[in-house]
Amino acid sequence: MGKHATFLALSIILFVVCSDAQDMRTPPLFQNKNPLAIRLSLSFKELRRETNDSTFIQSTLAFKNGEVWDTIPIEIRTRGNFRKKNCTYPPLRMRMKKKDVAGTVFEGTKSVKLVLPCHAGKSGLDLINKEYLCYQLYHPVTNFHLDTRLLDITLVEQGKHENVSQVNGFFIEDDDQLAERSKARVVDSERINPLQLEDTSALRFDLFQYMIANTDFSTTVIHNAEVLLTQEGRYIPVPYDFDMTGVVNAPYATFDPKWQIERVTDRAYKGYCRNEKVVQFVRQEYISREEAIYQIVDAHSHLFNPKEPQSIKKYLGEFFRILKSDYDFSEKIIAKCRK
Repeated sequence: MGKHATFLALSIILFVVCSDAQDMRTPPLFQNKNPLAIRLSLSFKELRRETNDSTFIQSTLAFKNGEVWDTIPIEIRTRGNFRKKNCTYPPLRMRMKKKDVAGTVFEGTKSVKLVLPCHAGKSGLDLINKEYLCYQLYHPVTNFHLDTRLLDITLVEQGKHENVSQVNGFFIEDDDQLAERSKARVVDSERINPLQLEDTSALRFDLFQYMIANTDFSTTVIHNAEVLLTQEGRYIPVPYDFDMTGVVNAPYATFDPKWQIERVTDRAYKGYCRNEKVVQFVRQEYISREEAIYQIVDAHSHLFNPKEPQSIKKYLGEFFRILKSDYDFSEKIIAKCRK
């Protein structure tokens, strides 16, 4: 085995060890991967009118605990921009008090993001499941990822006429929880020099965004990413918000024409130029994890119609074809990096 192959093998072993260590700090909500049944009774009209990035309203969250339902008091607000303005169901943030969640599945959780379908109906559920899948696809890439929990949600929309909907969705762990789990802290600055980001972590991040065909992010002005600062002084970008990606392919998805793409499923590399040896290392790292990424799609095949998983793997396969071709990798990624 050559030096490069040995280094790659050791990095994969280290990744597994670090992942196991992180699991010990994962709260109960995200340790179980089975869908959690929850029930919310609220007025989206009131949420849009009365809440903002710093203002919450009081509410109650019901969740299934074994065969019975339990409740906890919560505070809730809307979040986000595009979906808040354009979707039937806006993204939400919940926070809860330590004393209220003691002894429940939410113990150790102070705050979570709730992602709902943009619109009701089967197509909306398919899209939310694809977005959830994107979070899972990042797990084989790095242990610096946001944890999620799939949900079966009963939404009781209050108003003149009470409207009950059954939808899918998922929780995303809070960035502070991610930082604690990673023995790091969140960098709050909205602007950071992208070249401050650790090379290997930045490349994993950028190639992942290219793999799922996402251009709705920025590491210049931090957008749809968290940046962690580890105890060793490493700046680590962590991606989130994948509804505008080619994997999801939402009918409402938009993109910036400056990236010279014609549709949301087209790929455009937005990463900054990095050390050539590090680029090649991360390239091989991805190639070595191709099967693990396909296995994640297969493991979530029950969320989709029978033909969808194969279609997703074919789409991801085009990314790996580019990585394996010296010519395409040079033309589509190396030549496109931002200086």
